[in-house]
Amino acid sequence: MTGTSTTKTVLSGIQPTGGAHLGNYLGALRWWVDFQDRYNAYYCVVDLHALTVPGEPEELRRSTLDMAALLLACGLDPDRCTLFVQSHVRQHAELAWLLQCTASMGELGRMTQFKDKAAKVGYESARAGLFTYPVLMAADILLYDTDVVPVGDDQRQHLELTRDLAQRWNARYGQTFTVPGAAIPPAGGGARIMDLQEPERKMSKSATSDAGVVYLSDDPGALQRKIKRAVTDLDPPGPGAVRWDREAKPGVSNLLELLAALRGGDPAELAKDYESYGPLKADVAAAAIEALGPVQERYRTLQADPSAVLDVLRHGAAQASAKAEETLERARRAVGLLAR
Repeated sequence: MTGTSTTKTVLSGIQPTGGAHLGNYLGALRWWVDFQDRYNAYYCVVDLHALTVPGEPEELRRSTLDMAALLLACGLDPDRCTLFVQSHVRQHAELAWLLQCTASMGELGRMTQFKDKAAKVGYESARAGLFTYPVLMAADILLYDTDVVPVGDDQRQHLELTRDLAQRWNARYGQTFTVPGAAIPPAGGGARIMDLQEPERKMSKSATSDAGVVYLSDDPGALQRKIKRAVTDLDPPGPGAVRWDREAKPGVSNLLELLAALRGGDPAELAKDYESYGPLKADVAAAAIEALGPVQERYRTLQADPSAVLDVLRHGAAQASAKAEETLERARRAVGLLAR
């Protein structure tokens, strides 16, 4: 990897299942591209995390390769970052076990994502990996001496756990891990895009309905239909009907924030250009089509040459493994495991 302008390291990952959506792109992936030139950047498709819930093996293989192709299409450059698949670097699983022997049942039981997801399937039926996967996430981060991690609100608790585990380990066994902090997106970044049909909820790959989720793979027709049908409200057209007010008008506010994230500007100021919802939706759809067009074109090219994507992933795994092995050996020595 070449072209990094700082010694600080950033790491982030994305699950392959569910398909990346516009919220992922605006809130995270486009900043991953920027971070390539600001940090020593490691990015991974976290296929091991996907095993915490039931799925089909062939679908996991397909979606992992597709997600890697999509990340490259969004602008990740193997000459400027290290892109790899989590399960291709065995040190992730081994360090996760060492950290599981450092974490406590109590702190894992307090993870809100576990409680929410286990409640949906029943505590007795929830996979043990769902309970312990925040520790695997901690291993993902700590293996690379990561300084900063870009995280959304739903992952901040897991980053705090990572920090706690690193500090606890360092206090018990001596300085072994870098204690990471949260990455700050560039000015104007960090868009939080909500579901078009349920604007009180964040746009999510695990949404029960696709109607409110704009996927990066959606063709222009599908994208226009979803935005045209986005929830607004019943206010009649006229001055003040379109305004940024997250509490009173969440649907309209979401569209304004989406337009601001795509084209720049302040949502409240952009609202002054509209007196009805139709033109606003049309402009949001046009901006989204313009932004995603080049990504979709590159994605189609990469899908047609899966061997090229696999070559990038193999090269990335070799780079990542070399660094991960250094950290794992420090941890093994520190905890007292016999040298191999």
